[in-house]
Amino acid sequence: MTAMSPKQQFLEAYEREHARTMNVLRAYPKDQQDLRPHPKLKSARELAWVFVLERGLGTAVYHNAFKDGLPPGRKPQEAPASWDAMLSGLEKAHQDLADLVRSTPDDQLQQTVKFFVGPKTLGDWTRMAFLWFLLHDEIHHRGQFSVYLRMAGAKVPSIYGPSGDEPWT
Repeated sequence: MTAMSPKQQFLEAYEREHARTMNVLRAYPKDQQDLRPHPKLKSARELAWVFVLERGLGTAVYHNAFKDGLPPGRKPQEAPASWDAMLSGLEKAHQDLADLVRSTPDDQLQQTVKFFVGPKTLGDWTRMAFLWFLLHDEIHHRGQFSVYLRMAGAKVPSIYGPSGDEPWT
């Protein structure tokens, strides 16, 4: 049995976690996309769009866009008005980043790029370490989003095990 490369390990986790995220997002009621649980929080649509923006961030960091600091004029693209367009945008962004990683030789994934390590502080990351950081951030935001599901009166799907709405018994 051959051990998986770090790239293969990442891609398997990336695909698995993406499927879980899509299950959560597909469970969300489209007519509740403007739900904002608190004035300081994003609306459901804005929070869901973070998944798309982070894939774009992953591509930018992969190409070392932060090597000289925050790129000037970077304003994130706004979420589309349609929930279906947001889901389609996420599927495309997910595939684009996966294709980039798949096409990258393993040794290039260990090359260093710049990204923030603290407030106004850039530091070195390997491309692979940054990809794992983004994946963990996706998992974090998916957890946030599962609370929005409950607040919108939707059923929370199983993510890592049974949920109150999808028991395994």
